[in-house]
Amino acid sequence: MDSSPSFIDSVSLSCPQGDMPCKFQQELELLRKEIDSLKEQVRTDALTGLYNFRFFSDALPLEMERARRSFQPLSLIILDIDHFKMFNDRWGHELGNQALVHIAKLIGLTFRKLDLACRFGGEEFVILLPNTDLRQASQVAERLREAIASTPLKYGQESISITASIGVDEFRGNHSDSPEGFVERVDAWLYQAKHAGRNCVKGPQIESTETISTVTLEEKDALFGVFGDTTDQ
Repeated sequence: MDSSPSFIDSVSLSCPQGDMPCKFQQELELLRKEIDSLKEQVRTDALTGLYNFRFFSDALPLEMERARRSFQPLSLIILDIDHFKMFNDRWGHELGNQALVHIAKLIGLTFRKLDLACRFGGEEFVILLPNTDLRQASQVAERLREAIASTPLKYGQESISITASIGVDEFRGNHSDSPEGFVERVDAWLYQAKHAGRNCVKGPQIESTETISTVTLEEKDALFGVFGDTTDQ
């Protein structure tokens, strides 16, 4: 993702003829719009409007480096539409494309603007969640799974049910994963979701945050011993 200004960005759009109509200014403005459109096409999936695989490949290492520097977690979700080949075989590829657009819209409704949702390829989608730990990402993934399962695709008088399997995991600054290793780790959880019967979310076990506040008799005796017996005072 090259953020350096282009030649067009650096050219002043002021007309050398002052306030008179200037064809050069109009041509520069048109050229800038065309360049912006091409930039968007390079990083956007034409069918779903989400970011594409190329954008994800560029964004992932940058977000991992940001996580290392900020000590904030980065979570990754990989989603695969269940039995999509069977869906295409039954309903046709045109409706299959509509199903992909349908899932992309549900993803857009579920995630935050700072999250990066991409079409990974075929019927797979990936979502990068900056500053998000495993617990939060798992909750969002489950919410997305429920939204997909409970929102059928409308086709004429038909309501076509769609489900998805989801893998989720997190990356932290002290992890040694490469970008490829991080994707493989989450993809392994996706495989487990499929193996478990599909239409579910799989990821590492989330450690309980509950703290045990009970005090043993020995600890009570030690505590009273520190303060001494005050009954005679």
